Amino acid sequence: MAKFGTEALRTVALVGHGASGKTTLTEALLQKAGMIQSAGSVERGTTVCDFDPLEKQFQHSLRSSVVHLDHADTRTHLIDTPGYPDFIGQAIGALDAVETAAIVVNAQNGIEMITRRMMDWAGRRRLCRMLVVNKIDAENVDLPALLAALQETFGKECLPINLPAERGARVIDCFANDAGEADFLSVGEVHKMVLEQIVEVDEAAMEKYLEQGDVDPASLHAPLEKALREGHIIPVCFVSARTGAGVRDLLEVFARHLPHPGEGNPPLFYRGEGEAAREFASVPDPKKHVLAHVFKVLNDPYVGKLGIFRVHQGTVTKDTQLFVGEGRKPFKVGHLFVLQGKEHVETNEAVPGDIAAVAKVDEIAFDCVLHDSHDEDHIHMRALEFPTPMYGLAIEPKKRGDEQKISEAFHKIAAEDPTFQVDHDPSTHETVIRGLGDLHVRSILERMGTQYKVEVNTRPPRIPFRETITARAEGHARHKKQTGGAGQFGEVYLRVEPLARGAGFEFLDQSKGGVIPNQFIPAVEKGVQQVLAAGAVAGYPMQDLRVIVYDGKHHPVDSKEVAFVSAGRKAFLDALEKARPIVLEPIVNIEIVCPEHCMGDLAGDLSGKRGQITGTDSLGPGTSAIRGLVPLSELNGYANRLKSVTGGQGSYSMTLAHYEAVPPNVQAQLAAEYKAARGQEAEE
Repeated sequence: MAKFGTEALRTVALVGHGASGKTTLTEALLQKAGMIQSAGSVERGTTVCDFDPLEKQFQHSLRSSVVHLDHADTRTHLIDTPGYPDFIGQAIGALDAVETAAIVVNAQNGIEMITRRMMDWAGRRRLCRMLVVNKIDAENVDLPALLAALQETFGKECLPINLPAERGARVIDCFANDAGEADFLSVGEVHKMVLEQIVEVDEAAMEKYLEQGDVDPASLHAPLEKALREGHIIPVCFVSARTGAGVRDLLEVFARHLPHPGEGNPPLFYRGEGEAAREFASVPDPKKHVLAHVFKVLNDPYVGKLGIFRVHQGTVTKDTQLFVGEGRKPFKVGHLFVLQGKEHVETNEAVPGDIAAVAKVDEIAFDCVLHDSHDEDHIHMRALEFPTPMYGLAIEPKKRGDEQKISEAFHKIAAEDPTFQVDHDPSTHETVIRGLGDLHVRSILERMGTQYKVEVNTRPPRIPFRETITARAEGHARHKKQTGGAGQFGEVYLRVEPLARGAGFEFLDQSKGGVIPNQFIPAVEKGVQQVLAAGAVAGYPMQDLRVIVYDGKHHPVDSKEVAFVSAGRKAFLDALEKARPIVLEPIVNIEIVCPEHCMGDLAGDLSGKRGQITGTDSLGPGTSAIRGLVPLSELNGYANRLKSVTGGQGSYSMTLAHYEAVPPNVQAQLAAEYKAARGQEAEE
């Protein structure tokens, strides 16, 4: 395999809304670069990136996929990512592996929900950004209007560096050329706008431009990289992955204009934890200590566990000894791979800017840092902001005895997917899996059956209600037990106070004079925690309150831990009865993308679900977005409802907004159900 130094490497993540053509574009780029003989098809299941059987079945990407392509003495590591909201975690995870995010826009659909989000996420990670307008050959596209919409939405920094020509049959370079016939706009005027935008960040180039009225584009490499780093320019390129128009031009943009690892913004590493954490600047120098970040984990049925990482500093070779995070025991790199979809191409070394993989290292996990010296202990990447998985299903095995197999399968899937969670609710005895939407969870269940050969029954889970208090109150309890010999004695006085939403739980010991010896205070808190977990109204965990222990009594002989656990629990229950406890329900931010003519029906539907509309947006011809707040309990089965109203053309995503009190009638119903369930348990 040819060797490429750090300055010859480019790293690009293709991100954007579903059906924008990212996988097809990747195929066209690979074919044009000579990496494959002919481009595969998503519909036929023959693409390099969508190699998973489920991806072939669904006919769209479910996971990110890494490929590389060589062009003009450079190597570009390209990450093709899913675009549907249910799988957006895979796209977010890819951002920490690249210098540049290329946001692909469907020329027919215009600016869509994920277009906006990926532009925002990439900007917050300080990545260089570019926009790739795909499907320029499609019918009924208005490219001038789309370019205007991109500039209006994302700023005047969005400037085309090429333009379609000959009715989208090819594109013409507006960065290097100041003449030519384009389908719209003047090549000369666009050339001038691009140069003026770039020279604004460099005084010397600006001075030369003002003196001479022009400047050689070839001399603007350094100012262009600075403009990209600062977001002062966001290049717009036009392409048709289907016909090949603009594909070679895009390869040239990757090779000539995008930053290498030494030119992009440095990665967001930190040393230390919490408030003590300080920024750590890695250096893309192959001779320094190794520093690499694992941005993807894959459990391959043939290779086993695969840790895919980006090298930020140093050189990884075969036989390199690497530490995982703060682990004290290193592992030896037996085989080092460069990925080409499902193919694992063995390589001798990986330098800063390379994306590589190692297999069968159990300690490797998503987001961990690999290093070869204890000098790099306690270094981590700034945490990514993943959407909270809110769509859940309660599961149970179809066959008795499959519990262990299910647990192992879920553990492996959770290691691959940071937006997948498995929770066990001790109050309901339910195991609940959560994802970003119906499609996300359904694909996981499909994978359970096909890859791990285990099946489960599913049902809607109980809504994750919470409980809290609305008033201050005091509680008291004495636990005294005498059974001949040593007895049990503990007495506790405590106070409860409500806290702000989202504040959690606080426990304070303000007792004085040793009325409760220090060794028994944890026992009091243990008793309080028992009630916190079980709830006071309807059996849901409690939050947003403070418990203050201010007095008590003990016995020098009879006081024991068990006595203060019991006294703490009973005193807390006593206080809760007077503190006006309430049930809280999760409220979610929902964003619905739908055909414009469906907006009225969907807005009315949300209002009927105790929802509140917070805004609407036009996303282009015939497409709109509705934003709102709605109780999660009202959204059971919403995916089917949306599909029915929009004829399958709508999509939605949701994130947790906050918790707020349920209406009194709902609380009364939940309390009655809890009381009845406890009564039944007592009879049994």
